[in-house]
Amino acid sequence: MKVSVIIPTYNEQEVILDCLKSLNSQSFKDMEIIVVDDGSTDKTLERVQGTGYRVQLLQQQHKGPGQARNLGAKNSSGEILVFVDADMTFEKDFIKNLVKPIIDGKAIGAFSKEEYVLNKGNVWSKCWNINKGLPVDKMHPKNYPDTQPVFRAILKKEFEKAGGFTPIGYIDDYTISEQLGIQATAAPGAIFYHRNPETLREIFNQARWIGKSEYKRRKIKDENLMRLVTIVRYSVLLSLINGIYKSLRFNIPQFLLFKMIYDFAVEVSLVGSFFGEQKYK
Repeated sequence: MKVSVIIPTYNEQEVILDCLKSLNSQSFKDMEIIVVDDGSTDKTLERVQGTGYRVQLLQQQHKGPGQARNLGAKNSSGEILVFVDADMTFEKDFIKNLVKPIIDGKAIGAFSKEEYVLNKGNVWSKCWNINKGLPVDKMHPKNYPDTQPVFRAILKKEFEKAGGFTPIGYIDDYTISEQLGIQATAAPGAIFYHRNPETLREIFNQARWIGKSEYKRRKIKDENLMRLVTIVRYSVLLSLINGIYKSLRFNIPQFLLFKMIYDFAVEVSLVGSFFGEQKYK
């Protein structure tokens, strides 16, 4: 079965070449690579065009990664769609092992629990994982279940049945599972690496994006009440208490600064959500 690997990009000039290099070194050969640029303002397009790799390059105005992935899927020729990010790199058997449960007819879609932190030595990367309650070197906890709502790979016909991703912002990759009522299955041996934000500016920008949809995680029917509850959760006082506690617990004094910046960025987005701020990255 042919695989279409779809990569949304938005100002990814620093990381896209490493991503493409590792994809072009895969042991699985029957695949195409589609980069969908989401209105980058840096040199991402030039870097992709200058690689010499066989890459289908599509462009759109800045509409967010969900719609970029949908555009890539629409222009794909593979029977299996694989969605990755530009700040990821992959072991050579990643694609082969990721799609194996699908090719073997055991699942309509798959993900990998073997997702490691690419820049685990960076102090802000460590803070990022500590804030999420994760070990500093892995993107999933040790006891992570064998199913999850986010598909890393999925049969194209099932993706189309779901109508593609619903563009609701940071958590739009959950929407395929919600539409189908099925979760992705873990694919053993699909090892890859994901880069955490490693500067305070990157932390602020990423947290701003997360904050635009963060209130949707609360299980409260009234949307405005959800926003207010989430605003309290990220308030300055709670951020300060949490920041001091984890700084001492993990012996990383920088975590206090990280926590104040991260939570402030989320708060800005939550307040903006009351006034219709767009949810794109």
